[in-house]
Amino acid sequence: MNYRLLGKTGIKVSELCLGTMTFGNEADKATSFKIMDRFSDEGGNFLDTADIYNKGKSEEILGEWLKTRDREEFIIATKVRFRTGNGPNGVGLTRKHILHSIEKSLERLGTDYVDLLQVHAWDPLTPLEETMSALDSIVQNGKVRYIGASNFRGWQLALSLGVSRSRGYAEFVSIQPQYSLLCRSTEFELIPLSRHENISVLPWSPLKGGLLSGKYSRDMDSTPEDSRIGRIMKRGGRQLFGNNEEYTWKVINGLKEVAGRIERSPSQVALNWLLNRVGVTSPIIGARNIAQLEDNLGSTGWTLDNEDMDYLGNVSRFFVTYPYDEESDKQQNDGRIP
Repeated sequence: MNYRLLGKTGIKVSELCLGTMTFGNEADKATSFKIMDRFSDEGGNFLDTADIYNKGKSEEILGEWLKTRDREEFIIATKVRFRTGNGPNGVGLTRKHILHSIEKSLERLGTDYVDLLQVHAWDPLTPLEETMSALDSIVQNGKVRYIGASNFRGWQLALSLGVSRSRGYAEFVSIQPQYSLLCRSTEFELIPLSRHENISVLPWSPLKGGLLSGKYSRDMDSTPEDSRIGRIMKRGGRQLFGNNEEYTWKVINGLKEVAGRIERSPSQVALNWLLNRVGVTSPIIGARNIAQLEDNLGSTGWTLDNEDMDYLGNVSRFFVTYPYDEESDKQQNDGRIP
């Protein structure tokens, strides 16, 4: 597995990041250990979790596994923002909640520090200056090495950088947005801003909840109950096709066409396309079992040719208007970007 720099830091992370949201739920501890062992054996050193994943169980399992390894070999990322307590202050990006949450995360992970603490989403109630000051303080005291953001919009990320820069606080080195062949609006603001500021892009849901795994076809009578989408729908969740089912099937069918032609799985092709997009550092893969992990690991060690990259880019392109249409891009670039 290749390694890439984490934003403007000198830290090297594997080109795939292992997400652990399944740990303690779809994957029991024994299976989770096998998944992490296999990921590590392939050179993976970047693992992502969050304080809310399965009520902290994900962090606990990851922490138990870390005891069997050299902690310094791994880049561990976790998150803070969502509700972990019953009271009115058990949620958000206040100094109180951030400081409480990092202590609990460190306890569950069984480590003195985390490499990357990410705010899980924007907090509209807490002053941004308070949030960035609190994050800076835990970087300064060594409990966190670097900070990042997740699920931010472009203006929110830019504003956060401005506050940190003007006050000398630690700055975000990464952004974790949803990004895939079926979610390309990330390219409007977040990707250009991240490239300009040398911020790592760590896409979550690179297979769009399994829609890009190849297991679904338009002529299916029903969604498999043991699939992620099947489980979401069984719990009353909304269908992941969004508001444009025709577009979704066009992308899925185009993906399957390329996969069949080059004799790769659709998952591998979708991940490889993302791995080769400008600005992307490490897509976050998740697995319920070893078979899923093996399939995802097969996305590395090779590269889609330019023709297939362009084909998938075209088939997944959707209608946009000013200022995100191609004509506006041409006017802004004016021949300066090749």
